[in-house]
Amino acid sequence: MPVKKKAEPDSIGKVIKKIRLEKKISYEDIANQTGLAVQRLKKVENGDITPSVGTLLQLSKALQVNFFKKEEKPKQTKSATRAVGTRTDNYDYTQFPSFAENTCLKAFKVQIDPKEEHIEGVEYEHQGEEFVYVLSGTVEVNVGAHINRISKGDSLHFNSGIKHGLKNVGKTKAELIVIIYGA
Repeated sequence: MPVKKKAEPDSIGKVIKKIRLEKKISYEDIANQTGLAVQRLKKVENGDITPSVGTLLQLSKALQVNFFKKEEKPKQTKSATRAVGTRTDNYDYTQFPSFAENTCLKAFKVQIDPKEEHIEGVEYEHQGEEFVYVLSGTVEVNVGAHINRISKGDSLHFNSGIKHGLKNVGKTKAELIVIIYGA
């Protein structure tokens, strides 16, 4: 008897492409709504790069979908968000479970490898506010032209509508709690 293979879930890139095509939205339209380069969008859709949380938030808004869906656990009365860890080239992020429906508040645990940028050479800009709390390590958070250096126990709150980026400047893995509001 042939062995039945378990169906693998589509990558986030494939999901994004499917939604974009179903809604008949061009790369140029998405680029104008998110500020992301068309080449970068194509790389995300092809699975060449894993989108960051900020990129997913921008794409969620542009495509009018929620990539951070809630799932009902079997035999449970409350709905819960599945905590899914994602690994990119330089960092890991996991969304914290949330019990609020349709919330504009997203919380993540982010781990950045030593001497690495969140995503090399990329800055983010999305509507709302962002709060970063450092659990371990030392990071630099660029907000516009201003560089903030924060270490274990430090926090930073800023307008995420301003271009911003994150870099681990330490010799050890940095671990952060990042809360985004308004996305």
